[in-house]
Amino acid sequence: MGEEKIGEVVKFFAKPSVAAVKITAGELKVGDRIKYSGHTTDFEEIIDSMEINNEKVEKAVPGDYIGVKVTERVRPGDEVFRILPD
Repeated sequence: MGEEKIGEVVKFFAKPSVAAVKITAGELKVGDRIKYSGHTTDFEEIIDSMEINNEKVEKAVPGDYIGVKVTERVRPGDEVFRILPD
């Protein structure tokens, strides 16, 4: 199973546990599986929803800053990868 780097975490909001992610490459869609990776971060999640400027969107492209709910803490600088389907 491959993966491609699509962006990085720029900010983390503890309440309501949301990561702000800058998309730097590729395309991210609702339903995609992503992985957060950093010094102390390593987990995967499925994107059930994401927002740009507080509006729900179905996909994000390079240059977008998106907000996504996370189940674990992430840190600025953590890399975000999209898990490629087999």
